[in-house]
Amino acid sequence: MINIYIGPLLLGLLLGFVLGTRIRDVPQSGLKFTAPVYLVFIIVAFIMAYELGPFPYYIDVPLASGFVAAAVGIILGKLTFGRGTKPQTEN
Repeated sequence: MINIYIGPLLLGLLLGFVLGTRIRDVPQSGLKFTAPVYLVFIIVAFIMAYELGPFPYYIDVPLASGFVAAAVGIILGKLTFGRGTKPQTEN
């Protein structure tokens, strides 16, 4: 039987969502958030979560589920409420 611990998932998702809303595109840097960037981000997040392993004494999945939830939250926060691509003017 697989136990799913909701605490780390909710906390990771909430923290990631808040961080994702703060990400903005800076035209001077030349970095763009396109679909391949999100794909690479998710792949790297899953690899890191596998290497971190589950939280101590948790037997749900062999991943750090809170870390994966935070990565998903970052993407959701960026896509829903992320700062737009309007050029930022400096005064």
